[in-house]
Amino acid sequence: VQLQASGGGLVQTGGSLRLSCVASGRTSSSFTMGWFRQTPVKEREFVAATSASGSRTNVIDSLKGRFAISRDNSKNTVYLQMNSLKPEDTAVYFCALSLAGNLPSNINRYNYWGRGTQVTVSS
Repeated sequence: VQLQASGGGLVQTGGSLRLSCVASGRTSSSFTMGWFRQTPVKEREFVAATSASGSRTNVIDSLKGRFAISRDNSKNTVYLQMNSLKPEDTAVYFCALSLAGNLPSNINRYNYWGRGTQVTVSS
């Protein structure tokens, strides 16, 4: 499986970005997909996950209402919509695929990772 994240960039506080993650190789549409983020001073943290069908999602409580995850299996793509961005959202965002079910938030339950995409929110 290869995962390619894109859509990062520089945005002002209050702005929005939509990240995309395109999967190739193994049938990604059969598996949970997630987003994580990492800064130079923080460990990689869970952001959101979506079930294989997209019918179930899990967003970390602190980001609910601002971030949303979705997927389009016809395009083998998972999205992370980020609204009302804050400087503390600045991070490298990674997409990942989990062979486990139940929308895991544990980083160790994700088996495949893409390269990250940088999101920078200016104040």
